[in-house]
Amino acid sequence: MKGSQIILDHLKGREAAALMVDGRLDDFLIDSAGPRPGAIYRAIADRPVKGRGGMFLKTPDGPAFLRQVKGLAPGQPILVQVTGYAEGGKAIPVTQKLLFKSRYAIVTPGAPGRNISRSIRDDDVRDMLLGIVHEVMEEGDEMGLILRSSCAEGEAGEIAEDIDAMLSLARQVMADAQGDAEKLTDGDAPHAEAWREWTSDARVVTDPGGFESHGVLDELEALADISVPLGSGASMFIEPTRALVAIDVNTGRDTSPAAGLKANLAAARELPRQLRLRGLGGQITIDAAPMPKKDRRAFEGALRAALRGDATETALVGWTPLGHFELQRKRARLPLAGMVA
Repeated sequence: MKGSQIILDHLKGREAAALMVDGRLDDFLIDSAGPRPGAIYRAIADRPVKGRGGMFLKTPDGPAFLRQVKGLAPGQPILVQVTGYAEGGKAIPVTQKLLFKSRYAIVTPGAPGRNISRSIRDDDVRDMLLGIVHEVMEEGDEMGLILRSSCAEGEAGEIAEDIDAMLSLARQVMADAQGDAEKLTDGDAPHAEAWREWTSDARVVTDPGGFESHGVLDELEALADISVPLGSGASMFIEPTRALVAIDVNTGRDTSPAAGLKANLAAARELPRQLRLRGLGGQITIDAAPMPKKDRRAFEGALRAALRGDATETALVGWTPLGHFELQRKRARLPLAGMVA
């Protein structure tokens, strides 16, 4: 089916959302039992970690870990936000830099300034958005504001309401910094996150059984296989281990001089989608198909271009002496295999 569909459904009793583009699964969100990214706690400083500049915190949902702490004493309350999912047996990752994010606006307490997404280049639209900001926010407001790219297609009234709602929530949370450990806000569940992040034109399907009728279940079943076809007989194998995610790119039966570069470029274009759907992050090591060193720049360029459309923070670390290419990717999601098995 051509075009985009957002399917809101449940899988194994968990709220879930799927984004299908031209009949192919492009993104998938599923709820978990743990704290969601974006949740905000009033946490209590517990004990510092010497040599790492961090501190463990107490929260109602278990220990959290805050990096790069200065001037924080044990027993002191502090507002923090969950940045990702904790690995098994580890503390919840949190940050002091709170973000109140919605479909059109991001409010940034403690980081004043009013910014509009650089992807919005129409001067008339930018002037309209600045007018909305001046109406909703007072001069000298200490809250920072970022208007997202979705504002380009939004209605003025909806954008104003969204900004006002995020500002009100931010002020309420920031005024509640004292007291015992408490969860002040939940992160968005999959249906709310889909509304917030999937802003391109799409048909929304809410009928029960939507995952089955729109082919989502078949796509999820394919993701259980470690092998990913790349066309022309080439493939890559994606195997998570405890230490890292190992990716092996193969040319198949093609032994021509250009086969290695062709397979590696196909892998680079497909890899962000596979990592996003499988919920994989951390250290990622790619064992690329054999190709001359002069072709490495083309591979890096293809991978960098593919990652531009991926919201998860990913750093291209570079080549190892053995000829592997390494990435470092934020653990923004839990592995899909453990959620749908």
